Amino acid sequence: MAHLLSTVCSLNISSCCKNPQQLLVSQSSSGFPVSFSLPTSTSRSKKLILNGKGPKRCSTIYAMAVSLSQESKTQPGSSFPQKTGEAASPKKVMVIGGDGYCGWATALHLSNKNYEVAIVDNLVRRLFDHQLGLDSLTPISSIHNRIRRWKSLTGKDIQLYIGDVCDFEFLSESFKSFEPDAVVHFGEQRSAPYSMIDRSRAVFTQHNNVIGTLNVLFAIKEFSDECHLVKLGTMGEYGTPNIDIEEGYITITHKGRTDTLPYPKQASSFYHLSKVHDSHNIAFTCKAWGIRATDLNQGVVYGVRTDETAMHDELCNRFDYDGVFGTALNRFCVQAAVGHPLTVYGKGGQTRGYLDIRDTVQCVELAIANPAQRGEFRVFNQFTEQFSVNELAALVTKAGEKLGIEVKTISVPNPRVEAEEHYYNAKHTKLIELGLKPHLLSDSLLDSLLNFALEFKDRVDAKQIMPTVSWRKIGVKPKTIAA
Repeated sequence: MAHLLSTVCSLNISSCCKNPQQLLVSQSSSGFPVSFSLPTSTSRSKKLILNGKGPKRCSTIYAMAVSLSQESKTQPGSSFPQKTGEAASPKKVMVIGGDGYCGWATALHLSNKNYEVAIVDNLVRRLFDHQLGLDSLTPISSIHNRIRRWKSLTGKDIQLYIGDVCDFEFLSESFKSFEPDAVVHFGEQRSAPYSMIDRSRAVFTQHNNVIGTLNVLFAIKEFSDECHLVKLGTMGEYGTPNIDIEEGYITITHKGRTDTLPYPKQASSFYHLSKVHDSHNIAFTCKAWGIRATDLNQGVVYGVRTDETAMHDELCNRFDYDGVFGTALNRFCVQAAVGHPLTVYGKGGQTRGYLDIRDTVQCVELAIANPAQRGEFRVFNQFTEQFSVNELAALVTKAGEKLGIEVKTISVPNPRVEAEEHYYNAKHTKLIELGLKPHLLSDSLLDSLLNFALEFKDRVDAKQIMPTVSWRKIGVKPKTIAA
């Protein structure tokens, strides 16, 4: 989470309450102001007032604590092992970064599966769009309208804590209020290009991601030591080695001695480096403090709809197509829909693991239902298929032809520093063994993605399609985006 956001949020209390209060989260004087109202009940609200010791920082949070009417359900055999060795069913899941692309879909999915869910978010991802002149292809509702709509459709409550996990006082009060059994940590700056815009964004990415995760680890240790951390990592930590990529660990023999060690990391941006630092910090705290953690090294995600987000327009997820936050397949589908040539970086042989967003939420649920043991640092490679950029372009071209769209492809100078032709074979069996049923990239799914892009093509800003961030040209001067 970030220190860039400044929000003023009025909390409207019903007329029977004599002391209406105001919810205020102020993180910096340079943030983007956002105002909104959150109607709520007064019968079971908890007041959290946090006054940061640093300059220009204070947080006042009013969090609604409401129990779900239905009991949590998990897969047979799933449990949270207690210190005594007994098992207890997981019930309460805190989703940090629950307003984002993966986080929102996951929060709804878990709520629909009868987990009691709380979202922790400072809404900074929306601020990035304002700063950079970007917008989601899909219109997205405010987090408050989203949660209200979910409640009206399902009768299920999702609690909301607005604040910054880099502010430990805020985070600790959120932990003490909600008392999570599991924490799903999506709350990081997730874009490699964003981290390479300029020095300030590189520093922000590392501080936000590394310090935020450290705070989560300390909060688990101090307030919820049986809590299971499910942390979103990235396959980008591994780089593109000329050997098979294992799931987190590799057994090697050197000069007659054998050991199993963490798989070597070859990060390719300041963002990916922050994820490597996270992994090291989590592994250390598992060893030193007995924290239980699962690191989900996720591949490139595509798609927009899950069963839950498709229930109503106000639940719709964001869909990024720009050169900073857009992922390859989503970007190609939008480019095809508006008649823009598909932008292949360099030779196009860059190969990565990919997965449908419906599999992202499924993988997280499986990790929660089958938690790590105390002191265990598990690593799952979270993807379902491998494609090169050229292969994705060919698939989109073929799908476009079926819809009567002429799709062209161009090679553009690669803004990144990476191998454009390389060996790539990553293992991804552990989640399958836990029961993952993948949604593979089929012709029908590509047709659906293209039709979705066609539906919203009038919202496409053509100026955002071409890459504008260069790995080699990053400098110390803050970079602004011209309108």
